[in-house]
Amino acid sequence: MLEQELFQLEQQNLLRRLTVVESSRGPYVTIHGNRFLLMCSNDYLGLANHPMLCKAAARAMEQYGFGSGASRLVSGTSEMHKQLEDKLAKFKHAEAAILFNSGYAANTGVIQSLAREGDILLSDCLNHASIVDGCRLSKADLFIYNHKDICHVEQILKKCKQISRKLIVTDGVFSMDGDIAPLPDLVALAEKYGAMLMVDDAHATGVLGKTGRGTAEYFGLEGRIPIQMGTLSKALGSFGAFVAGSKNLVEFLVNSARSFIYSTALPPLVCAASIAALDIVNQEHDRREKLWNNREQFIKGLREMGIDSQSETPIIPVMIGDSKRALQASERLFEEGLYASAIRPPTVPEGSARIRVTIMATHSHEDIDHALDAFQKLKQEGYL
Repeated sequence: MLEQELFQLEQQNLLRRLTVVESSRGPYVTIHGNRFLLMCSNDYLGLANHPMLCKAAARAMEQYGFGSGASRLVSGTSEMHKQLEDKLAKFKHAEAAILFNSGYAANTGVIQSLAREGDILLSDCLNHASIVDGCRLSKADLFIYNHKDICHVEQILKKCKQISRKLIVTDGVFSMDGDIAPLPDLVALAEKYGAMLMVDDAHATGVLGKTGRGTAEYFGLEGRIPIQMGTLSKALGSFGAFVAGSKNLVEFLVNSARSFIYSTALPPLVCAASIAALDIVNQEHDRREKLWNNREQFIKGLREMGIDSQSETPIIPVMIGDSKRALQASERLFEEGLYASAIRPPTVPEGSARIRVTIMATHSHEDIDHALDAFQKLKQEGYL
């Protein structure tokens, strides 16, 4: 049975295989002994290899050992967990924060906890799979609204205005398209209809806003988004996730979020690396400026080729459509020394396969030119 299903996936050009990277993750990586320019990493600020993170992790391992040994509510909470949570709360201008082992664990745990039978959930149709699965685990009534469609959101809220608990959930930055949620309008609707608003800021933390605090800072909405999720594994170059909000929210999640309660705590050395990453984000604003300069260089180059993109962030999808051609385009880029993955259904809607390019602060001007030259060849060869 499994062989047949795998065969069908291969016939549909949807079979996925793992690519083994043999080096540290920098702007260049080694695969099969060869050097490739990495254009599909979420390490936007290039912190995954930063010496400060490595040294902080090593010091913490010397002091605390490697593993945490238990869940947070048993004996797994260390000083490093508390220090990181306090630092994250301050970073997000919130009363408190709580750590989760991944963004997936955070979204599934929070949504399942906050939206229960008799409540309603509103979720953008292009939200991340972790939000989708969190909604499925919840017993609340689920409404999927059209992508960034504020009128559709209000129609649902009007229809359900008698329901006491309503939760709107959206990505801050949509991970496959690179566009930004219309948060000012969502905040206004949430306040108007008495709904809670949860924003997944996984791809905005460290990237958006004057000081990298995410979409709330970007839109000037700090203090008006009650539930902010973020990850430590993307721009912060570490691992894990967090939710920031009121003290009552965090205390409630400690007592109700199953993915928090029943998971072994993050190793203290991971927390130490995340603390170091936050220090860098707070101090090295030029790193974020370099990221956005690189992004502008790449977008400008694409437009000069006649390739338009609706992206608003360092996530830049280059649309192809057909899954087979997207795979071929990715392989062709590989031949040109670029590692940029093909993204296919079900990760993206049918007929919208693409090369998802992600820009890093550690890419050089010459790296971006190299990438543009490779995409120019794809264009000339009819892939784009």
